[in-house]
Amino acid sequence: MGGFDGRVVLVTGGTRGIGFAVAEAFLAAGADVLVCGRAAPPLLPAASGRTAVFAAADVRDPEAARGLVAAARERFGRLDVLVNNAGGSPDADAATVSPRFVEKVVQLNLLAPFYVGQAANLVMREQPEGGSIVNIGSVSAHQPQPGTAAYSAAKAGLLALTRALALEWAPLVRVNHLTVGPVEAEAESGPAAGVVPMGRLATPQDVAAACLYLSGPTAAYLTGADLAIHGGGEYPARYLAARGQLP
Repeated sequence: MGGFDGRVVLVTGGTRGIGFAVAEAFLAAGADVLVCGRAAPPLLPAASGRTAVFAAADVRDPEAARGLVAAARERFGRLDVLVNNAGGSPDADAATVSPRFVEKVVQLNLLAPFYVGQAANLVMREQPEGGSIVNIGSVSAHQPQPGTAAYSAAKAGLLALTRALALEWAPLVRVNHLTVGPVEAEAESGPAAGVVPMGRLATPQDVAAACLYLSGPTAAYLTGADLAIHGGGEYPARYLAARGQLP
């Protein structure tokens, strides 16, 4: 998929996992890509003879978030796409988890996308073509699982933030959301794939393809959208129980 020649893309958390695949997909489509992380990785995303540029940044820090966007603009002269991919959290018992843990989870999964998005909007709205922001969310925003209270709350907030920013920043800046289910690189496939109607977990490339779609011209009328990348979700427990597929 092409169509991004001359475009500049910023992918937070683009040095591994889903973010790495997203960066590679945009490079293959012709874009210049800047990725960030808190430390330089041993390997950077590369495709079609080009390699992503790395900038060190802790996007939970508002000043660092602004500096990251400034670095992209200084290096490439513009910013067309922001993919807010940095996020995640280990499971934690809500009854005993520390306030500091909760704060860190909310900072990374909700506040960081807000901070980077604010800075990106200031650049994009000055461009005749505007820009596109894609927030990578989680099925936990819709269906929390045990051990994910802070993470689920933050991701639910990210979905609401997406819709709010889409209202405020249209028409020049489009803001959309991906509801991502379990991904092969982050979860054991095995029995988990059996509860997904598509019969497998998502791949990082599935998520990357959705990012390209939402950021490209064929999605020019989409803003405030929530695109599900979860293979149909999960079969209801009663369906699995009736077939003896529950443990």
